[in-house]
Amino acid sequence: MTGDMETSPRIAVLIPCHDEEATVGKVVDDFRAQLPDAAIYVFDNCSTDRTAEIAREHGAFVIKEPRKGKGYVIESMFDKVDADYYVMTDGDDTYPADCVGQLLEPVLAGDADMAVGARLAEFENKSFRPLHVAGNGLVRGLINRIFGAKLTDIMSGYRAFSRKVIERIPIVSSGFEVETELTVHLLYYRLKIVEVQVPYSVRPEGSVSKLRTFRDGFRVLWKLFNLARAFKPLTVFGSISIVLLVLGILAGIPPVAEYVSAQYVQRVPLAILATGLMLMSAGCFFLGLILHAMNWRFKELHNVMIRRKK
Repeated sequence: MTGDMETSPRIAVLIPCHDEEATVGKVVDDFRAQLPDAAIYVFDNCSTDRTAEIAREHGAFVIKEPRKGKGYVIESMFDKVDADYYVMTDGDDTYPADCVGQLLEPVLAGDADMAVGARLAEFENKSFRPLHVAGNGLVRGLINRIFGAKLTDIMSGYRAFSRKVIERIPIVSSGFEVETELTVHLLYYRLKIVEVQVPYSVRPEGSVSKLRTFRDGFRVLWKLFNLARAFKPLTVFGSISIVLLVLGILAGIPPVAEYVSAQYVQRVPLAILATGLMLMSAGCFFLGLILHAMNWRFKELHNVMIRRKK
């Protein structure tokens, strides 16, 4: 990637930062060495230290985002940076700049719309907090099952993608759940994702993680539920319908057995409960069908609008 790029498409490196004065200069320099003709943007997200000043000293364009949260930063990136291809990385120096060529290769070749730097194959002992690998695995398993994917790292912040992604993917998340949102949107709109295995380093001395394990983990799971409900309503409401159906059958067995044997039902509350569960099951199933039909129609309209823009 360090060769003559005069005829190459425009590439932008996007670096979200919140209080990363200890590392942002090195990150800018490392990516400048790998992509000398790329435009490097540091998005200063409410930093209280010298992050913005140091980024400017190292030749990066600095854009301030006053709304605190990584989702807001990525929304601002998509709105304010014009390029043909994009590389997104963190400002904490945990992602290797010398792997950016491998990350960009499938996107530049047209073999993928987004390449993700998957971190879970090679990382240092202290790179992740104890629950982070388990949390990533839980979210990965849910997404792979719901959307029929085979991804290994959902939450990586090291990504390369084409302009098509920016034109088609809306960002509404405010925090760290934005990576999950990006992944789900690409899967839903049938854009191609490939993973490139990259090493993941421990944060250097003086750099502090802003991720809160339980709060942000809950937000990721809640975002995933909302995205699945919106994009896969038949799957979500159909699953709820099956659970209610099974509970209704179990609740209904004793009253039905009583009626068959004695022609009389003594457990009236249980019979009412069983009836209610069966009705709720049917309601959830038909709600899923209706939302699925509406969702499919919206997807068709979205594809038509995209084609008209070309």
